[in-house]
Amino acid sequence: MEDTTQRAGKDVTGSGGRGSEDRLTPGMRLRLAVAFVLPPRFTPDSVRYDRRYRKLDQYRFIVWFLAAPLLVYGIFVISPFVQAFFYSMTDWTGYSSSYNFTGFENYERMWNDDKFWDATKNSLLLLVIAPVVTLALGLFFSYMLTAGGRRRSEAVAGVTGSGLYKIVYFFPQVLSLAIIAVIWARIYSPRSGALNAGLDAVGLGSWQREDWLGSSWAIWCVLIVLCWSFVGFYVVLFSAAMSSIPNEIYEAARLDGAGRSLTFFRITFPLTWETVRTGWVYMGIQALDAFALVNVMVPEHGMDVLPSYLFSKAFRDGQAGYAITIGVALFLITLVFATVMMRIGRRDRIEM
Repeated sequence: MEDTTQRAGKDVTGSGGRGSEDRLTPGMRLRLAVAFVLPPRFTPDSVRYDRRYRKLDQYRFIVWFLAAPLLVYGIFVISPFVQAFFYSMTDWTGYSSSYNFTGFENYERMWNDDKFWDATKNSLLLLVIAPVVTLALGLFFSYMLTAGGRRRSEAVAGVTGSGLYKIVYFFPQVLSLAIIAVIWARIYSPRSGALNAGLDAVGLGSWQREDWLGSSWAIWCVLIVLCWSFVGFYVVLFSAAMSSIPNEIYEAARLDGAGRSLTFFRITFPLTWETVRTGWVYMGIQALDAFALVNVMVPEHGMDVLPSYLFSKAFRDGQAGYAITIGVALFLITLVFATVMMRIGRRDRIEM
């Protein structure tokens, strides 16, 4: 009994000794902080062989590895955003280095600006409809190219010539948006445009419009061009995602008697949801950034979206401070949209 008590006392004393050794004195804290900054070769031996330094050395490698890219990102990405918030509270014209701090006057002006709200309504309309239409067409075409052919010995088979169809669908991505806008502006031309001529040729002359891009139809014309120009990208993207699904899953569904529609909604769509969600965010950002299409296609004052209204205020009216305020609003809308989509669309990962 006495031996047990003595051993227990020694254990307590030993653990207390180790606890006192583990305590970080101010001097040791300073030496560890200096060692974190210095290269390993300059680290004193009294610190190098300390177990806490070995743990610190792991984090030092990670921090120094990320320091350069984070510094570049902070200078060229974060810093302009911070400057934008500051200049949105000034009356800066954009043509001189002088400005006056005005506080929230630009935000109050924006809140009472009817043209800003009209542009916001058009941007939100594109934000809601364009991803739905574009991604739905992309999913449909990619599923037909991947699993829409006749199934004989294979569980799934694409249509004949699916590789050629992908190239044709992807072709608009090769063209710049400015060229696409010029081409479609000619199509919508009231006098020599292919749209009015085509409607007249099929006996729908009553559907012709004298000014497709200068009336309330302008937003729908831009929407059609926006969807047409990006659907090919999503056909290729979704086709790649669908091709990665194991054929064994389709074979099991085929044995259970599942048709194409049931296979798509129960297998293909859930297994490609992560790609669809990413595409939704990307297409939403493209819809909000419809500046090139509107600026080239639509005549002046025909319609505005937020980027085109921002451009007119900054470079036509010389109101850079107010334009930056509109840019801040556009940034917040984009941020909220991306955050909501990434959170609402989150699903548990499906293991295959």
